[in-house]
Amino acid sequence: MASFTRNAFALICALGLQAHAAPKPASAPIDFTAQSFEFDYKTNFTTFKKVQITQGNMSITADQGQMKGTAVNFQDSHWKFSGAVKILVPAGALNSDEAQAFFANNQLARAMASGKPATFQQRVAKADKTVNGHSENIDYDAGQGIVHLTTDAYLSDGQNEIRDQSLKYDMIGQRLIAEASEQRGQRVHIIITPPPPKSQPAPQAPPPGPAPPQAAPPAAPQAAPSTP
Repeated sequence: MASFTRNAFALICALGLQAHAAPKPASAPIDFTAQSFEFDYKTNFTTFKKVQITQGNMSITADQGQMKGTAVNFQDSHWKFSGAVKILVPAGALNSDEAQAFFANNQLARAMASGKPATFQQRVAKADKTVNGHSENIDYDAGQGIVHLTTDAYLSDGQNEIRDQSLKYDMIGQRLIAEASEQRGQRVHIIITPPPPKSQPAPQAPPPGPAPPQAAPPAAPQAAPSTP
């Protein structure tokens, strides 16, 4: 366990994450659009095509979205999305084949994405890094700002990599967590790539010395005087 703690700490230092919490869009209106919809009276589900949900800096787009009932509801609702699902959250994005979203009090509370794989990205401007992750399942807790990657989880900042069965990334607290109880007996695998060595300046050529003196051209031969 001590070895695992040191490795995790080393990775956190290597990533150098400096994310900041974005203001929650508590009072922002929700904008919902769809290309078409179909209501099934037998199942009491409504299916929307080319759906888009936007609230502040959060948005969800997908080829298809489905919810129970006929009235679009975000007060307390469970949505299922499929086909090119993209979920934008403060400073990050989830991409997947399928996803489920849970809304409470007219806000996104939780999103569960799945794919082969589902992916996650976050741009950390102050560190000038982009954090990329992927796994078969990604669970996003909007209230805590935590992304939980499970089953073949991978996370990288472009220079350093970590692989595990389960990884938790705290977008607000700038923490990466890999709990031993979730690793199915496997060890955490961390790859830390050293930065490239600084290039040494090329040696400068010595300044040219004074030019050697040039020899005087030989004198032209004189003609002999003529005799009378």
